[in-house]
Parts: sequence; C-alpha cells; structure tokens
Amino acid sequence: MRILLVEDDPSLAAGIRLALKPEHYTVDLLADGRSALAALKGDEPFDAAILDLGLPGLDGLQVLEAVRRHGNRVPVLVLTARDAIDDRIRGLDAGADDYLVKPFEVAELKARLRALLRRSQGQASNVLEYRGIRLDPGTRSVSYHGEPVPLSRREFTLLQEFLGHPGRVFTRDTLTRLVYGWDEEVESNAIEVHVHHLRRKLCPELIRTLRGIGYVLDNPAPGKAP
Repeated sequence: MRILLVEDDPSLAAGIRLALKPEHYTVDLLADGRSALAALKGDEPFDAAILDLGLPGLDGLQVLEAVRRHGNRVPVLVLTARDAIDDRIRGLDAGADDYLVKPFEVAELKARLRALLRRSQGQASNVLEYRGIRLDPGTRSVSYHGEPVPLSRREFTLLQEFLGHPGRVFTRDTLTRLVYGWDEEVESNAIEVHVHHLRRKLCPELIRTLRGIGYVLDNPAPGKAP
C-alpha cells in the first residue's frame, strides 16, 4: 500500500514514516500544501493520504476541498492539533474520511489507517484471500493452501496491491511507484524480478503479463470462488 504523508513537522513526519515502514507501507513525504495538491491531482497512485491541516502554502483543509472538487476519492486521514468540535466537523464536511488529533499514539494511527483502507476496499477484514492465498497485513504473513510462504518486504507489498485490486491492470511504472515510492533507486527490471519470485513461490498462473502494457491478477470467472 502506498501512502502520501503530508506533514511539515520534520520530526513528526520522520517518526510516522519510521512507524509505518514495518507495516509494509510505501510512504512518500511532502511538507507543504501546494506540493500535496499537485501530487493528489496528478497521476500518482496513492492508496491513502495522511494530511496535516496546519501546512504552509495551502492549509490542509484547502488541499482537501480542492482534491475532492477534482474528483479524487483517495481515503484521507486528517491530522491536526485543532480539537474543537467545529474544526472536526469542517474537516469531515470537506471530505476527510477520518480525523486524528495531535498528540496521538502510533498504535491508534496504524489502526485508523488499516480501518480506512479496509473501508475504501469494501472489506470487513484487512485479510486478503484469493485462490488459496491468504495475506494478513496485521501479522504480515502469507500462506498458500495453509502453508506459510516467506516473502520479502517488496514481494509482500506487490502481492498486497494485486490481491487488493483483482482485475486491475498495473503498468510497470505504476507498480514501481507503489512498491518503491519516490526516494529509492530502482533497477530497471526490479518489478519483473518480484513478479517472477511471486509466481515461483505461489503459482505460475497467479499474475498475467499483458505484453507491452503491464500485469494483472485476473478476477475469478463468474460462479467460481476466489
């Protein structure tokens, strides 16, 4: 899962990023409202955004309102020091999906983010299941027909993206940004290598290559269980 974190406090931003990394999130960081708006109105594939309201340039509420007017429905968790009920109402009315008041516990941030992502995908549970594969983000574990399958952090992230969006066609560039974000140097064949490893560890037919386009995890045929 790729998360956009928009927070202008460097120490808080670094702490959140560090806390989310073991959860297999790819976290990209911005520190001002105008950059956040440009990223969210562009073609960047984010699964969710964590948005501080007190930002330079444009405040978070302006960013949120503009993003929703643009038609972007990315789930947004608002962070703010403003704890008055009127401020919360304004944030929610502007399009926030959840609201967390500073200071907060990291465990609560993680729980709210999991719930937000779960709701956005129409799931009652964070666990993803598909044709004998079971991926549990909470325990960061994967099994295939009941047998544990060890995956690297990148492989886990890639598999989570595919399982969360069966039938969606991903280009290689989109997968690279989802798995690596903005800050890491990436070998040109990195995604091909990760896909190869997933096929070898799970099943060869798991991910279909669309030559010249990208990759897709096919939806089950009508009448068949995933």
